Amino acid sequence: MKVIIDTNIALYVLLNRVEFFQTSHDILKLSALDKIAGFITTNAVADMFYMLHKNSRDALKSKESLSRLLKLATLEAVIPRDIYFAFTSDIIDFEDAVMCSVAKRIKARYIVTRNTKDFKGSPVPAIEPVDFLSKYFPVELK
Repeated sequence: MKVIIDTNIALYVLLNRVEFFQTSHDILKLSALDKIAGFITTNAVADMFYMLHKNSRDALKSKESLSRLLKLATLEAVIPRDIYFAFTSDIIDFEDAVMCSVAKRIKARYIVTRNTKDFKGSPVPAIEPVDFLSKYFPVELK
């Protein structure tokens, strides 16, 4: 099953944010184990680098963290069609609209995110990590 992994899911793991770390880690683990086909968009990587570098002030460390992340999920390019979709979309956040277009284009089943409300009107449904895990992998990662 193809899923887009939202920026916030990866950042909870990369920045070791305790509150949502475990479910976010479990999503990435499923991708690493090829139990799901987890995708991260190219624009999300740029956003994550910015956040990691802002947090650590260490460009090399930020690049190394992202390099490790990209061994767990597949990088999916943003193409011009995704940008044009975002321009005409009713989805308010531009980056989320781009992600929705990529998700639709690659025929992802879900966008896994902590901010499902931001994806109202998405052509691909958004789902919280805990809901995704309980629906498809209730025993797998216990």
